[in-house]
Amino acid sequence: MRYKYTKILTMVGIVLCFIHYIGHEYDPVYLLFYSLSVPAWFYPIFTYTDINPWPLYLLTVLSWTIIGYAVDRFSVYRRTKDGK
Repeated sequence: MRYKYTKILTMVGIVLCFIHYIGHEYDPVYLLFYSLSVPAWFYPIFTYTDINPWPLYLLTVLSWTIIGYAVDRFSVYRRTKDGK
């Protein structure tokens, strides 16, 4: 397995976090990050107002990596199932 989607979606997570880090004070960037970051969906559950964003960035990249890995595994499963 070449992990094509794992690499691509990991880069999506890294770029998403980088864009948020650069322009988090702008509403469109803020909304883009919080709509595409799975860990950020659970951010409002906590009542903390001043949280270090680095763990959120790390979890965002990790979640996109896991999603890419799941897509890679599913594509290998479909390829081997269709090939038989």
